[in-house]
Amino acid sequence: MPPEHVDVIILGAGLSGVGAACHLQAEHPARTYAILEAREQIGGTWDLFRYPGIRSDSDMYTLGYSFKPWTEAKSIADGASILDYVRSTAAEHDVERHVRFGHRVLRAEWSSQDARWTVEAQRADTEETVELTCGFLLTCSGYYRYDEGYTPDFPGAERFGGQIVHPQHWDDDVEYDGKRVVVIGSGATAITLVPALAETAAHVTMLQRSPSYVVSLPGEDPLAHAVRRVLPQRAAYAAVRWKNVLMTMLVFQLSRRRPRLVRKLVRKGVASRLPPGFDVDTHFAPSYDPWDQRMCLVPDGDLFDAISAGRASVVTDHVEGFVEHGIRLRSGRVLDADLVVTATGLNLLALGGVRFVVDGRDVEPSETMSYRGMMLSGVPNMAAAFGYTNASWTLKCDLTCAYVCRLLAYMDEHGYVQCTPTNDDPSIVEEPFIDFSSGYVQRAIHLFPKQGSKKPWRLHQNYALDIVSLRYSALEDGALRFSRGGPRENTGVADQAQAALA
Repeated sequence: MPPEHVDVIILGAGLSGVGAACHLQAEHPARTYAILEAREQIGGTWDLFRYPGIRSDSDMYTLGYSFKPWTEAKSIADGASILDYVRSTAAEHDVERHVRFGHRVLRAEWSSQDARWTVEAQRADTEETVELTCGFLLTCSGYYRYDEGYTPDFPGAERFGGQIVHPQHWDDDVEYDGKRVVVIGSGATAITLVPALAETAAHVTMLQRSPSYVVSLPGEDPLAHAVRRVLPQRAAYAAVRWKNVLMTMLVFQLSRRRPRLVRKLVRKGVASRLPPGFDVDTHFAPSYDPWDQRMCLVPDGDLFDAISAGRASVVTDHVEGFVEHGIRLRSGRVLDADLVVTATGLNLLALGGVRFVVDGRDVEPSETMSYRGMMLSGVPNMAAAFGYTNASWTLKCDLTCAYVCRLLAYMDEHGYVQCTPTNDDPSIVEEPFIDFSSGYVQRAIHLFPKQGSKKPWRLHQNYALDIVSLRYSALEDGALRFSRGGPRENTGVADQAQAALA
Protein backbone atom coordinates (compact mmCIF):
# COMPACT_ATOMS: atom_id res chain seq x y z
CA MET A 1 0.00 0.00 0.00
CA PRO A 2 1.38 3.46 -0.87
CA PRO A 3 1.78 5.89 2.03
CA GLU A 4 -1.09 8.24 2.82
CA HIS A 5 -0.66 11.51 0.92
CA VAL A 6 -1.68 15.02 2.00
CA ASP A 7 -0.86 18.35 0.42
CA VAL A 8 0.89 19.79 3.49
CA ILE A 9 2.36 18.23 6.63
CA ILE A 10 2.84 20.45 9.68
CA LEU A 11 5.27 19.28 12.35
CA GLY A 12 4.09 20.22 15.83
CA ALA A 13 0.73 21.14 17.37
CA GLY A 14 1.89 23.96 19.60
CA LEU A 15 1.25 27.68 19.33
CA SER A 16 2.82 28.03 15.87
CA GLY A 17 1.55 24.68 14.52
CA VAL A 18 -2.06 25.50 15.36
CA GLY A 19 -1.59 28.95 13.84
CA ALA A 20 -0.17 27.41 10.67
CA ALA A 21 -3.18 25.13 10.35
CA CYS A 22 -5.59 28.05 10.74
CA HIS A 23 -3.77 30.09 8.09
CA LEU A 24 -3.74 27.13 5.71
CA GLN A 25 -7.45 26.42 6.17
CA ALA A 26 -8.37 30.06 5.64
CA GLU A 27 -6.25 30.60 2.52
CA HIS A 28 -6.40 27.10 1.00
CA PRO A 29 -9.58 25.39 2.22
CA ALA A 30 -9.39 22.71 -0.48
CA ARG A 31 -5.90 21.60 0.52
CA THR A 32 -5.47 18.50 2.67
CA TYR A 33 -3.07 18.56 5.58
CA ALA A 34 -1.97 16.63 8.65
CA ILE A 35 -0.24 17.73 11.84
CA LEU A 36 2.26 15.29 13.35
CA GLU A 37 2.65 15.84 17.10
CA ALA A 38 5.00 13.81 19.30
CA ARG A 39 3.02 14.54 22.46
CA GLU A 40 -0.54 13.49 23.30
CA GLN A 41 -2.02 16.97 23.62
CA ILE A 42 -2.25 20.22 21.72
CA GLY A 43 -0.21 23.03 23.23
CA GLY A 44 3.50 22.37 22.77
CA THR A 45 5.51 24.45 25.22
CA TRP A 46 2.43 25.50 27.15
CA ASP A 47 1.37 21.89 27.70
CA LEU A 48 4.91 20.70 28.52
CA PHE A 49 5.97 23.15 31.22
CA ARG A 50 4.10 22.82 34.52
CA TYR A 51 6.32 24.67 36.99
CA PRO A 52 4.76 27.23 39.38
CA GLY A 53 4.10 30.66 37.95
CA ILE A 54 4.80 29.72 34.33
CA ARG A 55 3.86 32.61 32.07
CA SER A 56 4.86 34.33 28.86
CA ASP A 57 7.54 36.99 28.81
CA SER A 58 5.79 38.54 25.81
CA ASP A 59 2.48 40.38 25.99
CA MET A 60 -0.51 38.45 24.68
CA TYR A 61 -1.45 41.15 22.18
CA THR A 62 1.65 40.18 20.20
CA LEU A 63 2.00 36.55 21.32
CA GLY A 64 -1.61 35.98 20.30
CA TYR A 65 -2.60 35.22 16.73
CA SER A 66 -3.29 38.05 14.31
CA PHE A 67 -6.66 36.48 13.47
CA LYS A 68 -7.88 35.76 17.04
CA PRO A 69 -8.03 38.70 19.49
CA TRP A 70 -6.82 38.17 23.03
CA THR A 71 -9.78 39.12 25.21
CA GLU A 72 -8.56 38.38 28.74
CA ALA A 73 -7.74 41.21 31.15
CA LYS A 74 -4.12 40.17 31.70
CA SER A 75 -1.61 41.30 29.12
CA ILE A 76 1.15 39.14 30.65
CA ALA A 77 -0.70 35.84 30.86
CA ASP A 78 -0.05 32.69 32.85
CA GLY A 79 0.68 29.39 31.12
CA ALA A 80 -2.75 27.89 31.75
CA SER A 81 -4.48 30.86 30.10
CA ILE A 82 -2.19 30.65 27.07
CA LEU A 83 -2.83 26.91 26.77
CA ASP A 84 -6.59 27.56 26.88
CA TYR A 85 -6.16 30.20 24.16
CA VAL A 86 -4.26 27.81 21.88
CA ARG A 87 -6.71 24.96 22.43
CA SER A 88 -9.79 27.15 22.01
CA THR A 89 -8.33 28.42 18.72
CA ALA A 90 -7.80 24.82 17.59
CA ALA A 91 -11.36 23.95 18.57
CA GLU A 92 -12.88 26.95 16.81
CA HIS A 93 -11.10 26.03 13.58
CA ASP A 94 -11.60 22.26 13.94
CA VAL A 95 -7.84 21.69 13.85
CA GLU A 96 -7.66 18.72 16.21
CA ARG A 97 -9.14 16.24 13.72
CA HIS A 98 -6.05 16.81 11.57
CA VAL A 99 -3.59 16.04 14.39
CA ARG A 100 -1.87 12.65 14.63
CA PHE A 101 -0.90 12.56 18.29
CA GLY A 102 2.00 10.44 19.50
CA HIS A 103 3.79 10.69 16.15
CA ARG A 104 7.44 11.64 16.57
CA VAL A 105 8.94 12.54 13.21
CA LEU A 106 12.30 10.87 12.63
CA ARG A 107 13.09 11.48 8.98
CA ALA A 108 11.86 13.45 5.97
CA GLU A 109 13.14 12.70 2.47
CA TRP A 110 12.51 14.84 -0.57
CA SER A 111 12.36 13.42 -4.09
CA SER A 112 12.66 15.95 -6.90
CA GLN A 113 11.60 13.23 -9.34
CA ASP A 114 8.27 12.87 -7.54
CA ALA A 115 8.11 16.44 -6.17
CA ARG A 116 7.14 15.24 -2.73
CA TRP A 117 8.34 14.58 0.80
CA THR A 118 8.18 11.17 2.44
CA VAL A 119 7.92 11.65 6.19
CA GLU A 120 8.69 8.84 8.64
CA ALA A 121 7.23 9.04 12.15
CA GLN A 122 7.33 6.68 15.11
CA ARG A 123 4.07 6.04 16.93
CA ALA A 124 4.28 6.30 20.71
CA ASP A 125 1.63 3.62 21.32
CA THR A 126 3.00 0.85 19.11
CA GLU A 127 6.56 2.10 18.38
CA GLU A 128 5.96 1.21 14.74
CA THR A 129 7.20 3.52 12.00
CA VAL A 130 4.59 5.01 9.69
CA GLU A 131 5.01 6.97 6.46
CA LEU A 132 3.10 9.88 4.96
CA THR A 133 3.88 11.90 1.87
CA CYS A 134 3.20 15.55 1.10
CA GLY A 135 3.99 18.27 -1.39
CA PHE A 136 5.06 20.84 1.20
CA LEU A 137 6.50 20.52 4.69
CA LEU A 138 6.12 23.15 7.41
CA THR A 139 8.04 22.59 10.65
CA CYS A 140 6.60 24.27 13.74
CA SER A 141 8.55 22.42 16.40
CA GLY A 142 10.38 25.34 17.99
CA TYR A 143 14.11 25.21 18.61
CA TYR A 144 14.71 23.40 21.88
CA ARG A 145 14.62 19.80 23.06
CA TYR A 146 11.36 18.72 24.65
CA ASP A 147 12.83 15.70 26.43
CA GLU A 148 15.54 17.37 28.47
CA GLY A 149 16.70 20.72 29.81
CA TYR A 150 20.26 21.87 30.36
CA THR A 151 21.80 21.15 33.76
CA PRO A 152 25.52 21.71 34.41
CA ASP A 153 27.54 18.99 36.14
CA PHE A 154 27.41 20.17 39.75
CA PRO A 155 30.06 18.48 41.93
CA GLY A 156 28.67 16.55 44.87
CA ALA A 157 25.05 16.62 43.71
CA GLU A 158 24.68 12.98 44.73
CA ARG A 159 25.45 13.94 48.36
CA PHE A 160 22.55 16.40 48.59
CA GLY A 161 19.85 15.17 50.97
CA GLY A 162 17.04 17.18 49.40
CA GLN A 163 15.48 17.17 45.95
CA ILE A 164 16.98 18.58 42.74
CA VAL A 165 14.60 19.28 39.84
CA HIS A 166 14.85 21.01 36.49
CA PRO A 167 11.78 23.16 35.67
CA GLN A 168 11.26 21.26 32.42
CA HIS A 169 10.57 18.11 34.48
CA TRP A 170 8.42 19.68 37.17
CA ASP A 171 5.40 17.66 38.25
CA ASP A 172 2.91 17.54 41.12
CA ASP A 173 5.26 15.43 43.24
CA VAL A 174 7.60 18.38 43.80
CA GLU A 175 6.84 19.83 47.23
CA TYR A 176 7.99 23.28 48.28
CA ASP A 177 5.48 24.53 50.86
CA GLY A 178 7.33 25.59 53.99
CA LYS A 179 10.69 24.56 52.53
CA ARG A 180 13.96 26.37 51.92
CA VAL A 181 14.31 26.63 48.16
CA VAL A 182 17.29 27.65 46.04
CA VAL A 183 16.63 28.47 42.39
CA ILE A 184 19.84 28.37 40.34
CA GLY A 185 19.63 30.76 37.40
CA SER A 186 18.81 34.33 36.45
CA GLY A 187 16.87 33.98 33.20
CA ALA A 188 13.16 34.17 32.47
CA THR A 189 12.38 30.81 34.12
CA ALA A 190 14.15 31.69 37.38
CA ILE A 191 12.59 35.17 37.42
CA THR A 192 9.17 33.52 37.04
CA LEU A 193 9.72 30.76 39.59
CA VAL A 194 11.02 32.82 42.49
CA PRO A 195 7.92 34.94 43.28
CA ALA A 196 5.59 31.99 42.67
CA LEU A 197 7.49 29.67 45.01
CA ALA A 198 7.91 32.44 47.58
CA GLU A 199 4.15 32.56 48.17
CA THR A 200 4.26 29.37 50.28
CA ALA A 201 7.92 28.37 50.69
CA ALA A 202 9.79 29.16 53.90
CA HIS A 203 12.23 31.22 51.82
CA VAL A 204 13.45 31.28 48.21
CA THR A 205 16.96 32.25 47.17
CA MET A 206 17.76 33.04 43.55
CA LEU A 207 21.39 32.00 43.05
CA GLN A 208 22.94 33.49 39.94
CA ARG A 209 26.42 33.58 38.47
CA SER A 210 25.65 36.90 36.84
CA PRO A 211 22.56 39.14 36.70
CA SER A 212 20.09 39.72 33.90
CA TYR A 213 18.18 42.83 32.87
CA VAL A 214 14.80 42.76 34.60
CA VAL A 215 12.00 45.10 33.61
CA SER A 216 8.64 45.49 35.33
CA LEU A 217 5.49 46.14 33.30
CA PRO A 218 1.81 46.24 34.30
CA GLY A 219 0.16 42.83 34.23
CA GLU A 220 -2.84 44.48 32.58
CA ASP A 221 -2.46 46.96 29.72
CA PRO A 222 -4.25 50.23 30.60
CA LEU A 223 -4.51 51.23 26.92
CA ALA A 224 -6.23 47.94 26.13
CA HIS A 225 -8.95 48.66 28.68
CA ALA A 226 -9.45 52.14 27.24
CA VAL A 227 -9.65 51.22 23.55
CA ARG A 228 -11.93 48.26 24.21
CA ARG A 229 -14.54 50.70 25.44
CA VAL A 230 -14.56 52.71 22.21
CA LEU A 231 -13.49 50.33 19.43
CA PRO A 232 -14.81 47.00 18.13
CA GLN A 233 -12.96 43.97 19.46
CA ARG A 234 -10.75 43.33 16.42
CA ALA A 235 -9.89 47.00 15.96
CA ALA A 236 -8.99 47.35 19.63
CA TYR A 237 -6.82 44.25 19.45
CA ALA A 238 -4.99 45.53 16.37
CA ALA A 239 -4.41 48.95 17.96
CA VAL A 240 -2.88 47.51 21.14
CA ARG A 241 -0.92 44.95 19.13
CA TRP A 242 0.71 47.65 17.00
CA LYS A 243 1.36 49.85 20.03
CA ASN A 244 3.24 46.99 21.67
CA VAL A 245 5.09 46.10 18.47
CA LEU A 246 6.30 49.67 18.06
CA MET A 247 7.28 50.00 21.71
CA THR A 248 9.29 46.77 21.54
CA MET A 249 11.04 47.90 18.36
CA LEU A 250 11.79 51.28 19.93
CA VAL A 251 13.34 49.75 23.05
CA PHE A 252 15.41 47.32 20.99
CA GLN A 253 16.73 50.01 18.64
CA LEU A 254 17.45 52.34 21.55
CA SER A 255 19.30 49.50 23.30
CA ARG A 256 21.48 49.02 20.24
CA ARG A 257 22.18 52.71 19.67
CA ARG A 258 22.18 54.08 23.24
CA PRO A 259 23.00 51.11 25.49
CA ARG A 260 24.24 53.26 28.37
CA LEU A 261 21.00 55.21 28.46
CA VAL A 262 18.88 52.04 28.47
CA ARG A 263 21.10 50.47 31.10
CA LYS A 264 20.60 53.56 33.28
CA LEU A 265 16.83 53.58 32.79
CA VAL A 266 16.50 49.87 33.61
CA ARG A 267 18.63 50.24 36.73
CA LYS A 268 16.55 53.19 37.88
CA GLY A 269 13.36 51.17 37.44
CA VAL A 270 14.77 48.25 39.46
CA ALA A 271 16.05 50.49 42.26
CA SER A 272 12.65 52.15 42.60
CA ARG A 273 11.00 48.77 43.35
CA LEU A 274 13.54 47.54 45.92
CA PRO A 275 14.23 48.60 49.54
CA PRO A 276 16.66 51.49 50.19
CA GLY A 277 20.25 50.30 50.32
CA PHE A 278 19.65 47.16 48.24
CA ASP A 279 22.80 46.28 46.26
CA VAL A 280 21.32 46.82 42.80
CA ASP A 281 24.69 46.94 41.03
CA THR A 282 25.71 43.49 42.27
CA HIS A 283 22.43 41.69 41.67
CA PHE A 284 20.69 43.54 38.81
CA ALA A 285 23.40 45.24 36.71
CA PRO A 286 24.62 42.86 33.95
CA SER A 287 28.09 43.17 32.44
CA TYR A 288 26.67 43.00 28.89
CA ASP A 289 24.62 45.60 27.04
CA PRO A 290 20.82 45.54 26.93
CA TRP A 291 19.44 43.03 24.40
CA ASP A 292 22.76 41.25 23.95
CA GLN A 293 20.63 38.68 25.73
CA ARG A 294 16.87 38.59 26.08
CA MET A 295 15.47 40.90 28.77
CA CYS A 296 13.40 39.41 31.58
CA LEU A 297 9.91 40.74 32.17
CA VAL A 298 8.13 40.70 35.54
CA PRO A 299 4.43 41.68 35.69
CA ASP A 300 3.65 44.30 38.33
CA GLY A 301 7.12 43.88 39.84
CA ASP A 302 6.23 40.56 41.52
CA LEU A 303 9.89 39.51 41.88
CA PHE A 304 10.80 42.82 43.52
CA ASP A 305 7.80 42.59 45.84
CA ALA A 306 8.89 39.13 47.02
CA ILE A 307 12.40 40.43 47.72
CA SER A 308 11.11 43.54 49.49
CA ALA A 309 8.84 41.43 51.69
CA GLY A 310 11.75 39.22 52.75
CA ARG A 311 10.22 36.11 51.21
CA ALA A 312 12.97 35.92 48.57
CA SER A 313 16.57 37.00 48.23
CA VAL A 314 19.26 37.14 45.56
CA VAL A 315 22.79 35.78 45.85
CA THR A 316 25.33 36.45 43.10
CA ASP A 317 28.09 33.84 43.33
CA HIS A 318 29.31 30.61 41.74
CA VAL A 319 28.42 27.07 42.77
CA GLU A 320 31.45 25.31 44.24
CA GLY A 321 29.48 22.12 44.85
CA PHE A 322 26.67 20.48 46.75
CA VAL A 323 26.85 19.45 50.39
CA GLU A 324 24.37 17.28 52.24
CA HIS A 325 22.20 20.18 53.36
CA GLY A 326 22.65 22.69 50.57
CA ILE A 327 25.08 24.38 48.19
CA ARG A 328 28.60 25.56 48.90
CA LEU A 329 29.54 28.73 47.02
CA ARG A 330 32.91 29.80 45.71
CA SER A 331 32.98 32.49 48.41
CA GLY A 332 32.79 29.75 51.05
CA ARG A 333 29.23 30.51 52.05
CA VAL A 334 26.74 27.64 52.27
CA LEU A 335 23.11 28.09 51.23
CA ASP A 336 20.90 25.68 53.18
CA ALA A 337 18.22 24.12 51.03
CA ASP A 338 15.55 21.43 51.06
CA LEU A 339 14.81 21.85 47.34
CA VAL A 340 17.10 23.04 44.54
CA VAL A 341 15.57 24.07 41.22
CA THR A 342 18.09 24.14 38.36
CA ALA A 343 16.65 26.87 36.12
CA THR A 344 19.88 26.67 34.17
CA GLY A 345 18.52 26.79 30.66
CA LEU A 346 17.39 24.75 27.70
CA ASN A 347 19.08 22.58 25.12
CA LEU A 348 18.51 23.88 21.62
CA LEU A 349 17.62 21.48 18.82
CA ALA A 350 17.65 22.47 15.17
CA LEU A 351 14.48 21.61 13.22
CA GLY A 352 13.12 19.33 15.92
CA GLY A 353 15.98 16.87 15.49
CA VAL A 354 14.45 15.53 12.27
CA ARG A 355 16.86 13.99 9.77
CA PHE A 356 16.29 15.69 6.40
CA VAL A 357 17.34 14.10 3.12
CA VAL A 358 17.17 15.74 -0.32
CA ASP A 359 17.45 13.46 -3.34
CA GLY A 360 19.43 10.87 -1.40
CA ARG A 361 21.75 13.30 0.33
CA ASP A 362 21.59 14.13 4.05
CA VAL A 363 21.01 17.76 4.89
CA GLU A 364 23.25 19.16 7.61
CA PRO A 365 21.37 22.24 8.92
CA SER A 366 24.61 24.04 9.85
CA GLU A 367 25.73 23.83 6.22
CA THR A 368 22.63 25.58 4.91
CA MET A 369 21.66 29.25 4.86
CA SER A 370 18.31 30.57 6.00
CA TYR A 371 16.22 32.19 3.27
CA ARG A 372 14.01 34.99 4.68
CA GLY A 373 14.40 33.41 8.10
CA MET A 374 12.21 30.44 7.20
CA MET A 375 13.48 28.28 4.30
CA LEU A 376 16.85 26.58 3.85
CA SER A 377 19.20 26.76 0.90
CA GLY A 378 19.08 23.60 -1.16
CA VAL A 379 15.98 22.25 0.60
CA PRO A 380 12.85 22.32 -1.63
CA ASN A 381 9.26 22.88 -0.52
CA MET A 382 10.03 23.26 3.18
CA ALA A 383 9.68 26.13 5.63
CA ALA A 384 10.31 26.41 9.35
CA ALA A 385 8.52 28.71 11.78
CA PHE A 386 11.16 30.54 13.82
CA GLY A 387 9.96 33.38 16.01
CA TYR A 388 11.77 36.56 16.97
CA THR A 389 14.40 36.65 19.69
CA ASN A 390 13.78 40.33 20.43
CA ALA A 391 9.97 40.30 20.28
CA SER A 392 7.02 37.92 20.39
CA TRP A 393 7.50 34.50 18.83
CA THR A 394 4.12 34.54 17.13
CA LEU A 395 4.66 37.77 15.21
CA LYS A 396 7.20 36.12 12.93
CA CYS A 397 5.40 32.77 12.83
CA ASP A 398 2.21 34.48 11.64
CA LEU A 399 4.15 36.15 8.83
CA THR A 400 5.89 32.88 7.95
CA CYS A 401 2.59 30.98 7.67
CA ALA A 402 1.03 33.74 5.59
CA TYR A 403 4.08 33.71 3.29
CA VAL A 404 3.82 29.95 2.82
CA CYS A 405 0.15 30.32 1.88
CA ARG A 406 1.05 33.04 -0.63
CA LEU A 407 3.83 30.85 -2.01
CA LEU A 408 1.50 27.86 -2.44
CA ALA A 409 -1.05 30.01 -4.26
CA TYR A 410 1.67 31.39 -6.55
CA MET A 411 2.92 27.88 -7.35
CA ASP A 412 -0.63 26.78 -8.15
CA GLU A 413 -1.17 29.77 -10.41
CA HIS A 414 2.00 29.13 -12.42
CA GLY A 415 1.96 25.34 -12.40
CA TYR A 416 5.06 25.02 -10.23
CA VAL A 417 5.55 21.91 -8.11
CA GLN A 418 8.91 22.74 -6.55
CA CYS A 419 10.64 25.80 -5.11
CA THR A 420 14.19 25.75 -3.79
CA PRO A 421 16.16 28.60 -2.18
CA THR A 422 19.54 28.74 -3.88
CA ASN A 423 22.44 30.97 -2.87
CA ASP A 424 24.92 31.46 -5.68
CA ASP A 425 26.17 34.91 -4.62
CA PRO A 426 29.80 34.55 -3.48
CA SER A 427 29.75 37.98 -1.85
CA ILE A 428 27.30 36.86 0.84
CA VAL A 429 29.08 36.17 4.12
CA GLU A 430 27.80 33.58 6.59
CA GLU A 431 26.75 34.80 10.03
CA PRO A 432 25.24 33.05 13.09
CA PHE A 433 21.51 32.43 12.86
CA ILE A 434 20.92 34.06 16.27
CA ASP A 435 23.10 36.93 17.47
CA PHE A 436 22.75 36.37 21.22
CA SER A 437 25.44 35.93 23.87
CA SER A 438 23.19 33.78 26.09
CA GLY A 439 24.74 30.49 27.16
CA TYR A 440 21.94 28.34 25.74
CA VAL A 441 22.48 29.96 22.33
CA GLN A 442 26.28 29.75 22.37
CA ARG A 443 26.22 26.06 23.30
CA ALA A 444 24.32 25.00 20.18
CA ILE A 445 24.18 27.79 17.58
CA HIS A 446 26.92 26.09 15.52
CA LEU A 447 24.41 23.31 14.78
CA PHE A 448 21.83 25.69 13.29
CA PRO A 449 21.51 27.12 9.77
CA LYS A 450 23.45 30.28 9.06
CA GLN A 451 22.07 33.62 7.99
CA GLY A 452 23.64 35.72 5.27
CA SER A 453 25.03 39.23 5.19
CA LYS A 454 22.53 40.38 2.52
CA LYS A 455 18.83 39.99 1.84
CA PRO A 456 17.01 37.71 1.29
CA TRP A 457 19.37 35.66 3.47
CA ARG A 458 19.60 38.14 6.34
CA LEU A 459 17.29 37.96 9.37
CA HIS A 460 15.86 41.38 10.13
CA GLN A 461 14.52 40.61 13.62
CA ASN A 462 12.21 43.50 12.78
CA TYR A 463 8.46 43.00 12.35
CA ALA A 464 7.88 46.07 10.16
CA LEU A 465 10.66 45.11 7.73
CA ASP A 466 9.44 41.52 7.63
CA ILE A 467 5.92 42.64 6.75
CA VAL A 468 7.35 44.31 3.65
CA SER A 469 9.61 41.35 2.89
CA LEU A 470 7.14 38.53 3.43
CA ARG A 471 3.83 40.06 2.39
CA TYR A 472 4.73 42.28 -0.54
CA SER A 473 8.09 41.29 -2.03
CA ALA A 474 8.29 39.42 -5.34
CA LEU A 475 8.37 35.67 -4.90
CA GLU A 476 10.60 35.14 -7.93
CA ASP A 477 13.55 37.12 -6.61
CA GLY A 478 16.39 35.17 -8.23
CA ALA A 479 17.18 33.26 -5.04
CA LEU A 480 14.01 31.15 -4.95
CA ARG A 481 14.09 28.78 -7.93
CA PHE A 482 10.89 27.21 -9.26
CA SER A 483 10.18 24.08 -11.31
CA ARG A 484 7.02 23.01 -13.16
CA GLY A 485 7.84 19.34 -12.91
CA GLY A 486 8.69 16.57 -15.30
CA PRO A 487 11.73 14.31 -15.00
CA ARG A 488 14.09 16.52 -17.01
CA GLU A 489 13.24 19.80 -15.33
CA ASN A 490 13.11 18.33 -11.85
CA THR A 491 16.49 16.70 -12.39
CA GLY A 492 17.88 20.16 -13.13
CA VAL A 493 16.40 21.58 -9.95
CA ALA A 494 17.74 18.58 -8.05
CA ASP A 495 21.22 19.41 -9.36
CA GLN A 496 20.80 22.98 -8.08
CA ALA A 497 19.74 21.66 -4.69
CA GLN A 498 22.71 19.30 -4.54
CA ALA A 499 25.06 22.16 -5.46
CA ALA A 500 23.58 24.33 -2.72
CA LEU A 501 24.08 21.55 -0.17
CA ALA A 502 27.61 20.77 -1.32
